[in-house]
Amino acid sequence: MDEKNKLTGRIDYGLVLSLMLLAIISLVSIYSAQITNNQYDANFVIKQGVWFVVGTFAIIVMMQLDYERLLGWAYYFYGFGILLLIFVLAFGKEVKGAKSWIIIPFLGSIQPSEIVKVILIIVLAKVIWDHNRKYQVHTFAYDSWLLLKIGIFTLVPLIFIMLQPDLGTALVFIAIMSGMILVSGITWKIIVPLYGSILAVGSTLIWIVINHQDWLLRLGFKPYQFERITTWINPENDPQGGGYQVLRAMTAIGSGQISGNGTGYDAIAIPENHNDFIFTVIGGDYGFIGASVLLALYFLLIYQIIRVALDIKVPFYSYICTGVVMMIMFHVLENVGMNIGLLPITGIPLPFISYGGSALLGNMMAVGVILSIRFNYQKSMFEVKERRHAE
Repeated sequence: MDEKNKLTGRIDYGLVLSLMLLAIISLVSIYSAQITNNQYDANFVIKQGVWFVVGTFAIIVMMQLDYERLLGWAYYFYGFGILLLIFVLAFGKEVKGAKSWIIIPFLGSIQPSEIVKVILIIVLAKVIWDHNRKYQVHTFAYDSWLLLKIGIFTLVPLIFIMLQPDLGTALVFIAIMSGMILVSGITWKIIVPLYGSILAVGSTLIWIVINHQDWLLRLGFKPYQFERITTWINPENDPQGGGYQVLRAMTAIGSGQISGNGTGYDAIAIPENHNDFIFTVIGGDYGFIGASVLLALYFLLIYQIIRVALDIKVPFYSYICTGVVMMIMFHVLENVGMNIGLLPITGIPLPFISYGGSALLGNMMAVGVILSIRFNYQKSMFEVKERRHAE
């Protein structure tokens, strides 16, 4: 009985409950999308359920990675991730113009970059941890060296992802890196000018695309390359082309009003509403209340991950928690933002909700690492107490 209590005390039931609630919302929403959209014949509810089972096994595997294994195997994971990205470029399956998929027997298509997201979080945490342990006094030179190392470790997989090409995933990698830089201990004398410059350059480029495309055309850019930005700013200018999806999405969400129209409401047909545009189903079926409940659940999940970092107070673990929070938060903000017209469409799924085995597997692995932190830290504490009692 004592061993059983020790085991159950090491499991973060709050995180487990959050995942279960998200799984229920996902399956119900995909079912609703499926019965209102005749675009596909496949039963996505069953497929998503299978991937939740696979993801559960992935969590169990990740929970075996204690502190020593995560630190000791980080670079091996990184090398494996790079090999996966090279393999997909050489032998991958092209879908919608992107060579991002490989075929796994019995499971179907899988996108390796979703797994590499988790690997990147672990390896960046090790890079930061090793650097700060070696250079305990922060100087401008040491912090610049750390920033360079973080950039290099992120840039290598980023290059392979852009070669696929996959802009959405590339943005997630950048978000993970940016968040982990903020908690790495690098001085604000470097961070503020760096982030300020990036923001200024990005804003300037958007302004040029909107107001002076002729400047960019002279440099060799093509008009279609501006479509993503122009459609984002003024989707009404091309309602049957680039603006069609976002206009339909906003109409579907707005139709739900406060309490929604109920499961299976099909007045507004949205292409791909079972994956990247699943939020339109939730907004249309359950309205503002349903969408708010989902967002509150995401905030709760993020809070629970931050709580793990605050409770454990181990820098290496804190870096990992930050990376996972940034990954989930960016996915949520970008997906919801593009569904309501606040952000450009990038093909980023809604975590744990959108249909898709690869994204779901990657997210479950990330949460598995967080559960591993709580699970193995408590194990270590029990072992220390037992040794002290024996002495």
